[in-house]
Amino acid sequence: MNTKVKLAGVELKNPVMTASGTFGSGMEYSEFVDLNKLGAVVTKGVANIPWEGNPVPRVAETYGGMLNAIGLQNPGIDLFIKRDLPFLKKYDTKVIVNVCGKSLNDYLEVVERLSDEDVDMLEINISCPNVKEGGIAFGQSEKSVEMVTKEVKKKAKQPVIMKLSPNVTDITVMSKAAEAGGADVISLINTLTGMKIDIERQTFALANKTGGMSGPAVKPVALRMVYQAANAVKIPVIGMGGISCAEDAIEFILAGATAISVGTANFSNPFVTEEIAAGIESYMDRHKISDIAELIGAVR
Repeated sequence: MNTKVKLAGVELKNPVMTASGTFGSGMEYSEFVDLNKLGAVVTKGVANIPWEGNPVPRVAETYGGMLNAIGLQNPGIDLFIKRDLPFLKKYDTKVIVNVCGKSLNDYLEVVERLSDEDVDMLEINISCPNVKEGGIAFGQSEKSVEMVTKEVKKKAKQPVIMKLSPNVTDITVMSKAAEAGGADVISLINTLTGMKIDIERQTFALANKTGGMSGPAVKPVALRMVYQAANAVKIPVIGMGGISCAEDAIEFILAGATAISVGTANFSNPFVTEEIAAGIESYMDRHKISDIAELIGAVR
């Protein structure tokens, strides 16, 4: 049976990837998961300089998921190249680096630094707040999505994945804007903006007041958006949002996702990515499907 999928010419042994920000750079999970069995490891967001992130508390549990306002805390590109990349290259899996920034130049600086590194793909997180636009995320403006994509593509040596925000009126508009800008692949969804209030303390559960909601509760929204995006563009789509088992992953593939990313589920079950990869094979065997390509977008 063939579980291999291709994203912009990059071949993954199976469609299972990790979602940025939930798996570090693989070090923390390598004692639970054989990284060699994953299609790709997507790293935590990497910026041009170290980011401290938001003040605490910055994680809160919610019904059917969680809220986070980590603020993309990361050690910066220098330490990432020195420490994390050599670790990942020890494994037979594709390496996708998630890039974050507060300005266009921030993104471009990281993209240029990675141009000579042994990295398979870049995922550009356009849910970051654009400081020059008063904090609105790059991914919430059609013009910004196309502009950032175009500029990144001019500098990138690796294929570019644009990670889209669900906090928009029409996901197909943003998908088409990324495609028009030259994106090789799009990934979605990033977290939905949410809030929780502690009624005993009568204050916000997160110091940031709002945070990104993820987990099983967002899956129906994510699945709908992935289906819409896959039918709006001609480039591959990576689906994510509430995937916690093989059945969830297969839903996204049937909806049109070429690959899937697993995020929040890693926190409650560190073995989940490997289990999902095995579960997809079991499903294909049970349904006598010889090639996973038969499943991608099979539901119209």
